[in-house]
Amino acid sequence: MTIWIKRDVQGSLQPIVAKAVGKVAKLYAEHGEDLYITSKREGLHSLGSLHPEGWAFDIRYPKKPIDTLITKLKFALGVLFDVVAEGNHIHIEYDPT
Repeated sequence: MTIWIKRDVQGSLQPIVAKAVGKVAKLYAEHGEDLYITSKREGLHSLGSLHPEGWAFDIRYPKKPIDTLITKLKFALGVLFDVVAEGNHIHIEYDPT
């Protein structure tokens, strides 16, 4: 399993979120895909975003279609995580509320 991080992506993630990256990478690897992280703490995010404090990250869609990808990600991460398809990427955040 390989995890790639976009060149300008900066900052660390909260430990529980970093652990989630591993779960997501494992799911991708089961389908023969590498995981590409496109955003962590850097850059501008919407008001109230959980990115600046390391509670969220964004990933690329896989190159090959994975049926029910969002459902599989939600199941792998559990109810404490939100998994949102945002057009050109998937947003994943720890949000226990």
